[in-house]
Amino acid sequence: MRIVLVRTDRIGDLILSTPAIATVRASFPDARITMVCSPYNRIVMDRNTDVDDLVELRRDAKPGEFGARFRGQTDIAIALAPRKPDLQVVGATRAPLRVGYTYVRRYVARLTARLYVNRLMISEADPDLSDRDPHRHVRHEVNQLLDLVELAGADKRVNQLRLEIADEDRAAIAYLPQAPLVLHLGMRWFRDGSTLQSTLLLMKELRHFGVPLVVTYAPECEQFVKAIAESRQADVLLGGLAFFRWAAVFERARVIITVDTGATHVASAVRRPTVVAFEHRYFRLNSQEWSPYGVPQVLVRKPGDESPESLARFRGEILDAVAQLMDHA
Repeated sequence: MRIVLVRTDRIGDLILSTPAIATVRASFPDARITMVCSPYNRIVMDRNTDVDDLVELRRDAKPGEFGARFRGQTDIAIALAPRKPDLQVVGATRAPLRVGYTYVRRYVARLTARLYVNRLMISEADPDLSDRDPHRHVRHEVNQLLDLVELAGADKRVNQLRLEIADEDRAAIAYLPQAPLVLHLGMRWFRDGSTLQSTLLLMKELRHFGVPLVVTYAPECEQFVKAIAESRQADVLLGGLAFFRWAAVFERARVIITVDTGATHVASAVRRPTVVAFEHRYFRLNSQEWSPYGVPQVLVRKPGDESPESLARFRGEILDAVAQLMDHA
């Protein structure tokens, strides 16, 4: 049997796909499994032995032409993302069984998806519906993907996220203090209900726990690095790390604090307690579908404004969350 899996979007979403990928492997142990990634997210799969082949869909490639290379050679094809390019690759394989999903109120996508797949799952995730109904339940993306691959006959469920950190990655960051708080900075700390000044105050307040503070930052946050360094609140400030070394920093943490980015899912993959600050808008949906998976967690909602009172309350909620998780770490 030959199986093609496709996911070409974000790093965090591919991490959340690793249980579904492992489930396909466990369910079809003798199959030849090819994983189609993008040049951006393939790092997640570089060390993953649940797939036999790893190929890239480059940005300038035409998904239909790319998928046609698997025509006549594929028994099952699964689009692990509800995106047209991924569905087009799956459709072009012309595998006898082609599986994908889309969202409940993407009505046009629900119609066009039938051009590419012959088994379609409809996700209940919808930001407006979730905002209207506080009792509306949305499955975590991991569970949605496990249900998706079950449509292809993959029923030996594996629930654990997978990220292969090597001893050399751990050795490279062994100079860091043991069990620090790790604050990961993405752009969402500096806009829409959070500011640079408030984040600097948060760092200062995190020092009150008497635990070393390691701050990592995404490349897009370079403009804020000088101010963060000059604040002298972090014991260590790290940027530009190779992916698996960054994951090794997270693995070393006592508690991780982040906004809603791929860092959330790296933290889950290395099984560390995590505080996540989700955006104010669409909090009900995002905090269900993309919360930390399988680890102790506290979810905080960013304020709807940037008044001093709102920002102070936001920081206080984060500090309370860290204290709660430190008791369980």
